[in-house]
Amino acid sequence: MKTLLTLLAPVIMLCLLASNTAYADAMHCKALLTKAPENVQITAVMQRPDKEVRSPYCLVTGIMAQRIGVDSKLYSIQFELRLPNFWQGRFAYQFNGGNDGEVKPALGSVTGLLGSQYAINQGFAVVSSNGGHDARANPEAGLAGGAVFGHDPEARRDYGYGAVQKLNPVARSLVESYYQAPIKYSYGIGQSNGGRMAMVAASRFPDMFDGILVGYPGFNLPKAALQHAWDIQALHRVSDDISQALTTRDLDVFAKNILDQCDALDGINDDMIFSTEACQNVFQPKALVCTSNFDRDCLSLNKVAALIRMHKGPHNSKNQALYTSWDFDAGIRSKNWRMWKVESTISAWSNKPIGVVMGAASLAHIFTTPFTNVAGDVYSLEEYLLAFDFDKDAPKIYGTNNQFKESAMSIMTPPDAVKPTLTEFKRLGGKMMIFHGNSDPVFSVKDTMRWYDFLNFALEGQAPEFVRLYRVPGMPHGQGGPSADQFDMLQPLVSWVERKKSPQEVMAATRSENPEITARMAGMTRPLCPYPSYAKYKKGDLLKASSFQCVVTK
Repeated sequence: MKTLLTLLAPVIMLCLLASNTAYADAMHCKALLTKAPENVQITAVMQRPDKEVRSPYCLVTGIMAQRIGVDSKLYSIQFELRLPNFWQGRFAYQFNGGNDGEVKPALGSVTGLLGSQYAINQGFAVVSSNGGHDARANPEAGLAGGAVFGHDPEARRDYGYGAVQKLNPVARSLVESYYQAPIKYSYGIGQSNGGRMAMVAASRFPDMFDGILVGYPGFNLPKAALQHAWDIQALHRVSDDISQALTTRDLDVFAKNILDQCDALDGINDDMIFSTEACQNVFQPKALVCTSNFDRDCLSLNKVAALIRMHKGPHNSKNQALYTSWDFDAGIRSKNWRMWKVESTISAWSNKPIGVVMGAASLAHIFTTPFTNVAGDVYSLEEYLLAFDFDKDAPKIYGTNNQFKESAMSIMTPPDAVKPTLTEFKRLGGKMMIFHGNSDPVFSVKDTMRWYDFLNFALEGQAPEFVRLYRVPGMPHGQGGPSADQFDMLQPLVSWVERKKSPQEVMAATRSENPEITARMAGMTRPLCPYPSYAKYKKGDLLKASSFQCVVTK
């Protein structure tokens, strides 16, 4: 008869092996402390799997490039590097959004992905950073504190591109030291301001990444910041209380009318507009103006005028465009669109929109030279936007002086932003995928489309060989809105880079947890087509992507 000890022996052995393996992993992780590059301080601790990372990983946190700025503040690049046990020879630099200033979890997450699809869970080592400054370093500046780093020239440059240039070789060195093997493939991943940085990297550092994933990029960030002043001035023409200038009902009515005129242009009424260009040609916003006090589903003349003006984009007194125009799309009714342009739910901001708080602070402190030292209360920030002069103040995004020898535009945008060619990135075999919501209230999808059109023209139609752009109907600045906003852009990029398999349409689905989808959108899948094609209904089940085909408007 077998004894209890004999029966338990295999279990005990497995436990001992697991314990020994965990101990070995912990020691291997800790050994990185002896391999830190010069002037880089790091900690390294082994972590168990958690709800976001599916395998054990070595978590490295570090600080480098410490200095005192011209504003007598302490600056440094702080970073986080996650090294999973299940490594597949891949490295990803995660470009973070907003004004940076904090280290976000290095997961390789991006809009559209499920947690299981994050880069860290697909065998990537992932790094992220604070962009070279600490958003908490200027509490005396109030709500503008996260933008006051813009008073230091090097901090501006680090935010624009310098932090990536400095951190990338350090992160790569730590990855290869830990795994005792070379990195096979490098990727850059970012959205919003992070998408801008991804596009800057392709232009400034064409040999840095094999593949770049770009989400709704603000690659003309200082120009786009002008829109905040333009919007607030347009809304104040309607009401001193901008939250009442366009009510939730107003935007619902506007979105309904867009759908009434445009929804069927792609062959089916499904509460999403895929035939975007055709919609811009047929939609007549002036038709929404109420003609009598008894009219319903209409808006007052001044409200329609404000929406038309906002979609036109900022202009100077000579009627010269300072940024770009915006597409009319059904996602204008989303909470995200409203949060950025009209009204937030943040009581500490007196419910002012993000465009007033972060938008004004960034425009005043980071994107113009000389900077304007605007106070950090919501009323001072709003007043700055209301007083903004598009003849005298807008040119400051190109301004320089003795202290700031580079303009905000030259720092923040790709060097070839106006006439892109990406010649070296293409020559080195780089691949780029871009996606952008048609209802993005922060960065106009039309700016991204124009960039792609210029690139394709310069390369005589060869842009699709290494860059693909996908538009997402109804999606605002990130997930949300009446859109199919769950999709995986990372895996097609990996297949393109590593297996030379060119991406075609990308399958997207609506999310049941998205409260902004309509009843008939539930359970819906749609193909996201590479620009300039769009998804048109062919035949079959209205809920299935297979019932659609990608076509190009003749």
